[in-house]
Amino acid sequence: MKTRYDVVIVGGGMVGATIACALGGSNLSVAVLENHYPAEFDSEQPHDLRVSAISVASQNILQKVGVWEGILSRRSCPYRRMKVWEASEEKAATEFVSDHIGCDYLGHIVENRIIQLALLERLQQFDNIDLICPAGIQEIDYSPGSSIIRLDNDREIIARLLVAADGGESKVRSAAGIGVNKWDYEQSALVASVTTHYPQQDITWQQFTPTGPLAFLPLSGNHASLVWYNTPDEIKRLMALPDDRFMAELTSVFPDCLGNIDQLLGRGAFPLRRQHAQQYVLEGVALAGDAAHMIHPLAGQGVNIGLLDAAALAETLLVAAKTGEDITELEVLNDYEKQRRQHNLIMMQTMDLFYRVFSNQSGPLKLLRNLGLGIAGKVSPARNKVMRFAMGLEGPLPALARSENTRS
Repeated sequence: MKTRYDVVIVGGGMVGATIACALGGSNLSVAVLENHYPAEFDSEQPHDLRVSAISVASQNILQKVGVWEGILSRRSCPYRRMKVWEASEEKAATEFVSDHIGCDYLGHIVENRIIQLALLERLQQFDNIDLICPAGIQEIDYSPGSSIIRLDNDREIIARLLVAADGGESKVRSAAGIGVNKWDYEQSALVASVTTHYPQQDITWQQFTPTGPLAFLPLSGNHASLVWYNTPDEIKRLMALPDDRFMAELTSVFPDCLGNIDQLLGRGAFPLRRQHAQQYVLEGVALAGDAAHMIHPLAGQGVNIGLLDAAALAETLLVAAKTGEDITELEVLNDYEKQRRQHNLIMMQTMDLFYRVFSNQSGPLKLLRNLGLGIAGKVSPARNKVMRFAMGLEGPLPALARSENTRS
């Protein structure tokens, strides 16, 4: 059986499903291919390990495609304060507060599965979108304007435009012959889901240490997500420890402001890699999210720049369709790449700079970076710029990401 669509999005995760929702109700026929439907949400379930810090710009996108209420109705945690320090929290911490720039919060911490569930629920409300799930892919035959995706059940999907939203090991990118520039960081990240003795919190914090940052992300109630960056060998050792010994090490290393940990609910680890596609588009194909770029998660911007990709690509396609242009043409798709590639590269280079500066233990450099944090926290223009960066509001934004008002 062969089915033809204007747009086939390979990957129904947060980025792919956002693209689909943004195209919902248009005159473009859209298919979303996803391997597995996420488990349904139950408020009694423990929090997932995979969470994201959703910026205000990303919230605007999710709100405008009609899924933000579906997220809030499940589970999320707004954070209003952000604190960073290196040597001593009491002596040299820099705190950013949303009230300083007239906003109710800096962002929300949300489980990835909840975002995906709300998006998949929404896209199925549109007559012009088909969700094909499960969709195991056997082969992708890239051909501008008529790419063929062969599924495990021998079904063939034909795409005028093929969209890669299938992650860092993208099959679409590989099929189109688009190369990547990449290298591994000398760090891995361990994520632990815990409950703390403190009640609901509204602050996210990060302490820089010689071996890597320690980070706290608040979740609903007394739940929290902890991120421990360290060398790959050390993270491997920590993951192999039994729960009681791991908890002892966690308690000894994380700062006192964490408070007592009541329960360890789960932990996982992943290597850190920087990767950037050599181009985002070819005739009849476009890359978005991790298929296009992977950055250091230090500031939690990976999913946010992916959602900005989604908004920019959808807007490019909608404008082209409305004006009668061919959505598969390179000239049209180049508009999307021009919007996103340079912005993403700047973000990647900024994260690289943070990583290298805070990994260096030179005495003068330590003094300079602590001085820099102090200035950023106390001087209003610098402080406000840092907060706008955290909110995803720095740089050019697609229309879907722009705020309607200053307080939200």
